[in-house]
Amino acid sequence: MRPSKSRRVRMADIAAKAGVHVTTVSLALRGHPRIPDATRKRIRKLADRLGYRPDAMLQALVAHRERVFVRRNIPTLAYVTNWMSRFGWKDALAHLEFYLGAQGKAAELGFKIEHFSLKDAGMTPSRLGQMLFARGIRGIILASHAMEMGDSLQLEWDHFSAVKIDYFPREPGINIISNNQRDAVRAAVQNAVRLGYRRIGFVMHGGWDRAAENIWTAGFLCEQQYIYRSDRIPVHLFAGVPPLRPQADDGSPSTADPLAFKRWYKAHRPEVIISRASFVLPHLEAMGVRVPQDVAFIDVFREPGDAGTAGIIQKHRAVGETAVEILSGQLQRNQFGVPAIQTSTYIDGEWIEGESCPRRQPTSGHIWDPGWDVAAGQKGRPPARLRGGRP
Repeated sequence: MRPSKSRRVRMADIAAKAGVHVTTVSLALRGHPRIPDATRKRIRKLADRLGYRPDAMLQALVAHRERVFVRRNIPTLAYVTNWMSRFGWKDALAHLEFYLGAQGKAAELGFKIEHFSLKDAGMTPSRLGQMLFARGIRGIILASHAMEMGDSLQLEWDHFSAVKIDYFPREPGINIISNNQRDAVRAAVQNAVRLGYRRIGFVMHGGWDRAAENIWTAGFLCEQQYIYRSDRIPVHLFAGVPPLRPQADDGSPSTADPLAFKRWYKAHRPEVIISRASFVLPHLEAMGVRVPQDVAFIDVFREPGDAGTAGIIQKHRAVGETAVEILSGQLQRNQFGVPAIQTSTYIDGEWIEGESCPRRQPTSGHIWDPGWDVAAGQKGRPPARLRGGRP
């Protein structure tokens, strides 16, 4: 039996050639774990030889029908956390927003979210995996996994399709959805330059930077390469030695060490500081330093209600929404287990003008080009014709 060259090869053609039911072909081509690995490989090889190509429009129609028609049993997605306490993560605004975003998008796509905590009495990764499998829950969102809880979470991942919000646990290497912290810092530096600031300081929690694969400092150092060397200020990382705790025991954000921060500030005299308000503003006030009269301030964790503060609003809720969208697609394609190639999806923030960082002066001659060192031989200063009249 050979399919006609005048029409598309169908799953029924593959099923007839392989001697199996068409449902087996459908599951095998989608990589469903219910089909033995040898059978999946045999059917995929046969499909390639016959020239089978999936019908994208038909797949879209099936997905649409699943969203439109009311299901008697709404499928559940597991929202798995591993914090210092069962609901301690809700005290951190970003983590609460992650959950609310995931919850809203799940309802929109025909799922429901159920929270599972590894801090529950008697709960272990092994027991969690058995519980989810027994209940038929195949989709997992790993979120709010504190650094102190370790770098690895071991389940029978071949039974599940999963995504991860932020970077912990490091293992397994499943697909990541996170805020775009690198570009948040880059945008902050770029806007500080646009507003006329030259000496730009950056203060960050060492644990937060490490948890985010050091992309906070990467973003700052990337932009700092285009500033005069004489104006560059070293990053001030605090709490940089283990244990790196993003939060204090009472759930409140850690703050910079006041003495170390004071030494850094007096040594480098920044014109603007990029950081989180709770990290530095209490110390500036104690030192008698006024914002913005004495130093401007940009908050890379700016919240919508922070009237008058310049900075970046990070779209935490969109992170949760995107996590569900990606997981839903994986489930529709029957993509189970740890992917061969881990992907990362970043959600951009939004720059907001504010009185804490007013326009200062024209920026002519402020940006530095690395080529100037070679061309002018002046150790980090541009040729005189490019200095914009600066002394």
